[in-house]
Amino acid sequence: MALGLPNITIIFKGLASSAIERSERGIVACILKDDTEGGQRLSVYNSVIDIDFEHWTEANYGYLKLVFEGGPIRVIAIREKTSSANLAAALKELMYLRWNYICYPEISDEDKTTLASWIKEMRDESHKTFKAVLASSASDHEGIINLTTESIQSSITGKTHTAKEYCSRIAGLLAGLPLSRSSTFYELSDVLSAACPDDPDDRIDDGELVVVYDGEHYKIGRGVNSLTTFTGDKTEDMRKIKIIEGMDLYQDDIRSTFENSYVGKYVNDYDHKQMLVAAIQAYQAGLAGDVLDASYANTVSVDPEAQKQYLSEKGQDVSQMTDTEILTANTGSQVFLVSNVKFVDAMEDLQMTVNM
Repeated sequence: MALGLPNITIIFKGLASSAIERSERGIVACILKDDTEGGQRLSVYNSVIDIDFEHWTEANYGYLKLVFEGGPIRVIAIREKTSSANLAAALKELMYLRWNYICYPEISDEDKTTLASWIKEMRDESHKTFKAVLASSASDHEGIINLTTESIQSSITGKTHTAKEYCSRIAGLLAGLPLSRSSTFYELSDVLSAACPDDPDDRIDDGELVVVYDGEHYKIGRGVNSLTTFTGDKTEDMRKIKIIEGMDLYQDDIRSTFENSYVGKYVNDYDHKQMLVAAIQAYQAGLAGDVLDASYANTVSVDPEAQKQYLSEKGQDVSQMTDTEILTANTGSQVFLVSNVKFVDAMEDLQMTVNM
């Protein structure tokens, strides 16, 4: 008699119940050029009061304050020499750490291209859920947020910042924002003035994150990333930062729970596959509402097509097998599941007909 996977079910349910709380406590990686003596190569700060400000220039201390204004749970600051900044070395260190958003306030155009390419590779090839906030980077990718509003005066630092510098503020607020809301019309209470675009709708359609002014407050126009081409598995709803956050949370939770609580601990027979399916279904049910669309089926099951392909590659004649035989077949150490879910967006657009 199979013993089942009670611990995995409990873990998944716990992750689902804490999803919103965890989503608003993201981590920001920040690369800073600084030659101040006494500073460490890598510093981890849990609060702005933890910053050893005497080891940073005034400008870099200001960037860190901009990050923390958004409420991330942690900031990983990597120090690079001003005259010999080595982005490749910094990324090599960051690749093995856990973080959600990266910013680089004084990044060069060459390094901006390199960082955007690295983020794409990490997400597309290595399935890391890293994201970057860059200025004027039309990367056409869901992992790159493209801030294009210039001359942003912030009360946090008392200075007027370029878009490149203000990416620190955007990275911090995106990391600190819960999945129960989007960044659309998020009020930037620190902004005193900004060079807001005259054509925000066109810029948003082009994958730009812009600051707008409604006559009283400066806000984020719409929470979009730089994705503008929708082909293959890239759908139009993936241009929304909130949707990608939900997808990343879902992917990270299932992968980490499988690796930590399942791999090597259970035999890979059909009963245990089905129990893993049931645990993931319980997790999905817990996400319904703020992360997954509660009105959608949100299913998960053993993948018959993937099973069939595996068996064919192993030399079995699947044409002579029933559907049940394919689903229950021995697949070695491979577990093939398929989910069909719909992530829910935030309320952003209103069309109202008033009948008199």
